[in-house]
Amino acid sequence: MIPLDLSLFGTDPWWLVLIKVVVLFVVLLVWTIFNVWYERRLVGKMQHRLGPIMNGPFGLGQALADGMKLLIKEDFRPKSADRVLFTLAPLIAGTAAFAAWAVIPFGGEVEIFGVRTRLQGTDLPISVLVILAVASVGIYGFVLAGWSSNSPYSLLGALRSTAQMISYELSMGLALVAVFLYSRSMSTSEIVDAQAQPLLIFGADIGLQSWYFALLLPSFVVYVISMVGETNRAPFDLPECESELVSGYLTEYSGFRYATYFLAEYINMATVSAVATTLFLGGYRAPWPISWLIPAMDQGWWGPLWFVLKVQLLISLFVWLRGTLPRFRYDQFMTLGWKWLIPISLVWVMVIATFRIARATGWLSNPLVIGGTLVVVLALFAIWWLLDREPEPDELTDTGPFDAFAGGYPVPPMPGQTLPELADVVPSKLDAERTDA
Repeated sequence: MIPLDLSLFGTDPWWLVLIKVVVLFVVLLVWTIFNVWYERRLVGKMQHRLGPIMNGPFGLGQALADGMKLLIKEDFRPKSADRVLFTLAPLIAGTAAFAAWAVIPFGGEVEIFGVRTRLQGTDLPISVLVILAVASVGIYGFVLAGWSSNSPYSLLGALRSTAQMISYELSMGLALVAVFLYSRSMSTSEIVDAQAQPLLIFGADIGLQSWYFALLLPSFVVYVISMVGETNRAPFDLPECESELVSGYLTEYSGFRYATYFLAEYINMATVSAVATTLFLGGYRAPWPISWLIPAMDQGWWGPLWFVLKVQLLISLFVWLRGTLPRFRYDQFMTLGWKWLIPISLVWVMVIATFRIARATGWLSNPLVIGGTLVVVLALFAIWWLLDREPEPDELTDTGPFDAFAGGYPVPPMPGQTLPELADVVPSKLDAERTDA
């Protein structure tokens, strides 16, 4: 592990710490209001609609008006709900959403009122683990919401949300292991600094930085998919799908308590985007070629600008997915997580660990080792393909005549089954309807 230089953290005067906390709180609130408006406008553009345009310039006042409406709206609690836990649940979710930002760097070293400090609340040798731990605590807010509401729809939504967030938190954590191995650190500021190292192309430095989204592309893809599932956003919004669970764990909530969950959802969306920016997209570093041509724009107070732009780009991905993809079935969603993302992450972590050891010990200079490794990889891929191969239609057991209307609704045939002729089906159905009449 690289020794950390945390001399600037923990030495700020109390008034500077207070300024950081207040500014961070205000930024997250304002950013949430903006993202609500931004999502409506962007989805409106995708669907050839106008979106909010009436209140304020460009409709910017609409999100603010909606927030004020939730604050003054009647806030009631079902009679059979648990009095304490029903109120405590949204507070846990909201507190966890804000707490994760304490270790996320907005910028590098700057001077504020004569004091040298970093644009970051604090940093620890295990900052990324702190973010994952806070996200795990936030799950309690959703579990308690469903259980304390004493409603079947709320309970089912809470169970779905818990299973979904735990499952995709595993794949998300495994995707971050490769970053730890490559940067040899779990400190957010150290990981950002590690990505500032020049990327050598054939031994030449052309100004490119070692951003991990390119060096660790499988980890980045797995993390992006997992962060959508972790935040219960479309097409993975199964805990709140209105066609099955009304509004899931939020069914019995209204007023300020509902607004707290609404706020936590959008802050969590920004949080996972900020983690992706910090760990894969260079954090607050300026993108190439700006960092190469104008080095002054890659330091100081320019950092928050690049950080916000990168995070907003990832938030645009959330909106894009919501406006284009249909909702997954629950079995498809769990299959994606447990049968694809987690195994891929495990194999990729082993590959990265092997590569790091081989590079440190000089194995890569031996052509026999390289050739043997390729043979082993191809053999494992062939075995996996043979085991995972689906049987041909003629290998399936024929279950006899197939009636697509047996259950009352038309269903497609399974592999190996054939639909009877239409002339044989329609008269029989007509005769059955006449008999019933």
